[in-house]
Amino acid sequence: MPDDTTATFPFPAVSRKKITAAFDAGRLSSDGGVMLLAQAERRLGIAERLAHLIPDRRTPERTKHAIPDMIRARIFAIACGYEDCNDFDPLRTDPAFKLACGHLPETGVDLASQPTLSRLENAPTIRDAIRLTYALVDQWMDSYAAPPDGVVLDIDDTCDVVHGHQQLSLFNAHYDERCFLPIHVYDSTGRPVAVVLRPGKTPSGVEVRAHLRRLVRRIRTRWPTTQITIRGDSHYARPEVMAFCEQSGLSYLFGLAGSRPLTSKVQDVADAVRTRRAIEDREVVRDFAETRHRAKSWSGERRAIARIEATRLGLDIRFVVTNLTGTSPRVVYEGLYCARGQAENWIKFHKAQLASDRTSCRRAVANQVRLVLHTAAYWLMLSVREAIPTVRDLAWAEFATLRLRLLKIAVRVQETASRIRLAFASCCPDADLFRVIAATLLPSPRAASP
Repeated sequence: MPDDTTATFPFPAVSRKKITAAFDAGRLSSDGGVMLLAQAERRLGIAERLAHLIPDRRTPERTKHAIPDMIRARIFAIACGYEDCNDFDPLRTDPAFKLACGHLPETGVDLASQPTLSRLENAPTIRDAIRLTYALVDQWMDSYAAPPDGVVLDIDDTCDVVHGHQQLSLFNAHYDERCFLPIHVYDSTGRPVAVVLRPGKTPSGVEVRAHLRRLVRRIRTRWPTTQITIRGDSHYARPEVMAFCEQSGLSYLFGLAGSRPLTSKVQDVADAVRTRRAIEDREVVRDFAETRHRAKSWSGERRAIARIEATRLGLDIRFVVTNLTGTSPRVVYEGLYCARGQAENWIKFHKAQLASDRTSCRRAVANQVRLVLHTAAYWLMLSVREAIPTVRDLAWAEFATLRLRLLKIAVRVQETASRIRLAFASCCPDADLFRVIAATLLPSPRAASP
């Protein structure tokens, strides 16, 4: 059988010199930045945290790959853009990936194959999957040096189009797709708190209340005095959710669908805004109003805030409902509620740039495990970005940009009898930044013994 890797192929000549090419440069890897991910994982310890919760039911005598090593390989691959287990057919021998997972690049054992990794995803039971999800909450709390005085948790769901008739998949008329609608929770800094797979229908108030109750109970075990604020769109402004927040001492800020009785309460302000825009002939006039409102399904009156905006196209009124007090309507809407839009970007990083919508397993539990692994990869990318000095443009870059600039770089891995040498490209445009990140992510030296 011919070796296709050494077969030459042409490119157009340059300055009358013929160009030929072949994949015969030896043991090179196109993912040299995986070593940064390895240092980030070593600092976070997320692979060991997750592996501790997955029972190993394999026969010890026939076991070649430890569960922590398999998790490392899987989340490194996800971060580098290889979201499928099928990608491990070529990746399992990649020298950079082997080294990042603690295997010698030449003489070490190859990484786990696709069937082995697929069995890993399907091994946990539903109880194991719940514990793995709680482990992500613990990972988030461990990212704080001390319990904060308060945190804002953004909750939202996103459409995850399914790959067949899988468990929990339902047809959603709004998206015109058969899908899941997993719930994502992030704090106001963009750190992932929890990701839960759920059916492809709008969550009810009872379901959202159950998710929040479990999440808050977990947080309260370690942060009993931290003030928690729940923020979400009008999906989550359900009477069960608001009642739970009020009974549990939580603050909340939700979008609120407008209604005729609610709109009538701010009509005087709306007329004034419309009139001022017309008299002053301005493009936009915006104002805010506040009222007390009680919908039929609510147990009592609640604070409702209206953002009223008049343009040449007409009048637009948006509402939010909250139990926050002592804050002006403008600050509540523009300063607090509008910041919720950033959560859409974080979901985009998770779903589109780390391919967490590749939930193609038949069993719902296996797909929840996949979401956990993709969230672990999110933590690695977040750690690499946080290691970038704030004066650099990549300090605020999206994960796709970080992957392109820092992870997808060529490296030659050379193993000798006494050492391993990584030879990166001399013309790498971000070589200086790569050195800084590698130094920042180095583990702290152990204190000298007395």
